[in-house]
Amino acid sequence: MEISGIISAIVIGIVIGILGRLVIPGRQRIGILLTILVGIVAALLGSAIAAGLDVADTNGVDWIEWLIQIGLAAVGVAALDRTRARH
Repeated sequence: MEISGIISAIVIGIVIGILGRLVIPGRQRIGILLTILVGIVAALLGSAIAAGLDVADTNGVDWIEWLIQIGLAAVGVAALDRTRARH
């Protein structure tokens, strides 16, 4: 992965993390930096899953890939929120 790919993963991860956080109802007890980190991981994992399912490169907007990434970010944010609530 080149530096441009890493930078775009960070930018997309920020957006994915925020969208994943918005999908979950209620207040989350994790900070914005953890949300961004979850978004970056979800963006990378979502891209890998979409490539494995052969839906990563489509004509136009890759809606399925975006939905996978947002879903993973929502799960990640919810999981972190639950672990924070116990402590």
